[in-house]
Amino acid sequence: MDQSLAQPTAPHRTPDDAPGALSASQGGWGAPRQDGFTRKIEAMWERAQETKAQHMYYYFQPVERIEGPWVWTEGRRKLMFATYSYLGLLNHPRIVAAAQAAAEKYGTGTHGVRILGGTLDLHVEMEQTIARFAGRAEAIVYSTGYMTNLATISALVGRGDWVLSDKWNHASIVDGCLLARGEFRRFRHNDMDDLERLLRRAPESAGKLVVADAVFSMDGDIFDLPAAVELCRRYNARLMVDEAHSLGVLGKTGRGIEEHFDLPGAIDLKMGTLSKTIPGLGGYIAGDAKLINYLRHTARGFIFSAALPPPVVAAVIEAFHVLEEEGVERNRILTRNVRRFIQGLQEAGFDTGQTQTPIVPIMVGTEERAMAMTRYCQDHGVFVLPVLPPAVPEGTARLRANVTAAHSPEDIDFALDVFVRAGKATGVI
Repeated sequence: MDQSLAQPTAPHRTPDDAPGALSASQGGWGAPRQDGFTRKIEAMWERAQETKAQHMYYYFQPVERIEGPWVWTEGRRKLMFATYSYLGLLNHPRIVAAAQAAAEKYGTGTHGVRILGGTLDLHVEMEQTIARFAGRAEAIVYSTGYMTNLATISALVGRGDWVLSDKWNHASIVDGCLLARGEFRRFRHNDMDDLERLLRRAPESAGKLVVADAVFSMDGDIFDLPAAVELCRRYNARLMVDEAHSLGVLGKTGRGIEEHFDLPGAIDLKMGTLSKTIPGLGGYIAGDAKLINYLRHTARGFIFSAALPPPVVAAVIEAFHVLEEEGVERNRILTRNVRRFIQGLQEAGFDTGQTQTPIVPIMVGTEERAMAMTRYCQDHGVFVLPVLPPAVPEGTARLRANVTAAHSPEDIDFALDVFVRAGKATGVI
């Protein structure tokens, strides 16, 4: 094994290192107790402390400065491969200027929740902009992408209804299904035969909602939209697709999975986030006017959450304008970078799973290899993170590398060199 793996890095500061911080034994939740809460909390504490003691804890690294695709963190410059900024719109001058102008005009917050005093003309403009971009009558924007899925699914699916979810869906979809009061069933990943089996079992009179990610966040593969649309039409089910990782990525102009498959208007509930390709915060549902009206008056996560602050809203609006004007060229560059990166990994002997997108899993199998590879990469200038069970099944630990349009060909080659050396040093290849 490469000797550099045994060299300690600068220890990460823990809460107990901070001046005046309470230690774990000074009261509160850390006080000695014997109950179910304590066992869970202690187990997580011990796991985190053990990883930190091995100088392999790379979560929550504070980024101090951004220089295109490179970042400074804890005094070191690293090439960012753990970002969701797929088109490289972070720090786009037009978007930053729009946010600054909004802060000067409206301030940094609102008067409360949207349904009462928290709606600005900017919020209305934002939702109209999103609806036009998505090709829908209207849109509703929530405070986070997680809340969008949680609140929408639980508002729609009631007693007697069925919600059918792909097994590899994001946690926010799963939690929305669990919170809903209907029948919650999962179908095997991207398996349309299994989806049809469940649709056949659902009562004909029941409301039926099929939910899936457009691009699956841990593996980078694409949902089989054409087959799902055909099944939903045949069995009178509504289709909801989460475009968190496909907005700006799929389709020639970055309009997502419908454009990718040339199926305009095929999705009943078009969900997307505003914190990945769009460099802001929040999530949205785009659909017909009656659906959006229903959600505005029943989705608890919307009704009882504060409105997005004006600088964020203005940034979102301008980001969609930039996407409309620059999306084709940025998408072309992104596609080129993804091909170069995946091809380089595969030629070196890495298993990149089923990916077809900028989300590139580098499969390593064990947690130990994932952590060792992460340490090598971080020590050699590549900011990448591991994905470990239970986020993925046992035996499928991986590094998840995200490619962007901001990466240059030289950046891609630099990263490939580091990943290959890390793979050899850890015995992955």
